[in-house]
Amino acid sequence: MSDEKSSVSDKAGEIAKNIWLAGVGAYGKAVEDAQGRLEKAMEPPKLFKDLVKAGAALEEDAREALSSTSSARQSVEERIARVRDNFHLQRPARIEDLIALTKQVEQLSRKVDALAKAVDEQGQKVPKRATAGSSRAKKKPASKKKAAGKSAAKTSTAGSSPAKRRTAAASKRRS
Repeated sequence: MSDEKSSVSDKAGEIAKNIWLAGVGAYGKAVEDAQGRLEKAMEPPKLFKDLVKAGAALEEDAREALSSTSSARQSVEERIARVRDNFHLQRPARIEDLIALTKQVEQLSRKVDALAKAVDEQGQKVPKRATAGSSRAKKKPASKKKAAGKSAAKTSTAGSSPAKRRTAAASKRRS
């Protein structure tokens, strides 16, 4: 029995020793894993480095796209400004503009008439003021038959008022 006891105690001692060694091995493995993780934590991981590189490349692409977009935007804004300027320059006359221009023309006509009258009173001869209709008639080359009619019309309106001269000029344009 002592043999059996010694073999059982040897086996128990061996099992205890194996358990102990397994614990020490587990501890060593845990220490190695912790040291490996610590080393990885101390140096930047490869994934992080790759992300930084990709981010830098995307940032550069975005800056290039932004600069080309801003130059295109500036070009479009310049074109819009030119179109707006052209539109303001070529806008149709409003009734207020026409009324104001008519008043200015009437004032100028009165001043010219007053100056002509003053010059006539001083005894100097002044050529009659040309109306809008008569200046157009002078620009057109006239045939001999029409020229005779025009001279007769001019003599008949030579001493008349500006309103009669305008009416006569308008009737000439119609014919």
